[in-house]
Amino acid sequence: MNRYPLWKYVVIAVALLLGAIYTLPNFFGEAPAVQVSAAKSTVKIEPALMDRVGGLLKEAGIAHQGLFYDQLGANNFTVRVRLADPDTQLRAKDVIQKALVPDANDPGYVVALNLVPRTPQWLLSLHAAPMYLGLDLRGGVHFLM
Repeated sequence: MNRYPLWKYVVIAVALLLGAIYTLPNFFGEAPAVQVSAAKSTVKIEPALMDRVGGLLKEAGIAHQGLFYDQLGANNFTVRVRLADPDTQLRAKDVIQKALVPDANDPGYVVALNLVPRTPQWLLSLHAAPMYLGLDLRGGVHFLM
């Protein structure tokens, strides 16, 4: 009968445990969101915009699941609003776009539909992030032959 030292079993158990922890974010899925970014380099996204977006949604009676002020790059910030479902996402986008982009020919902000992960904060603090699938794996690319 083959017998292995205890340390080998411990190494395998630790590797399996770490692998399980870092695959957990993939099981939480994604939530519909609206993202507000700067359309011009002269427009700065500041935390006050997050309060303004929250106020716009409150006035319209649209409930959200969270407002986030994120840094995408060195001087590139964005405001994201997590919503419950795609219908609410479309309504929120319309409300925010009407208020922030009065002139469609000269927009100061880009209001876009997005998806944000539902990963809990404790997993994010461990730098565990979901694996993002490309269009081909999501079924977004169709070829006609």
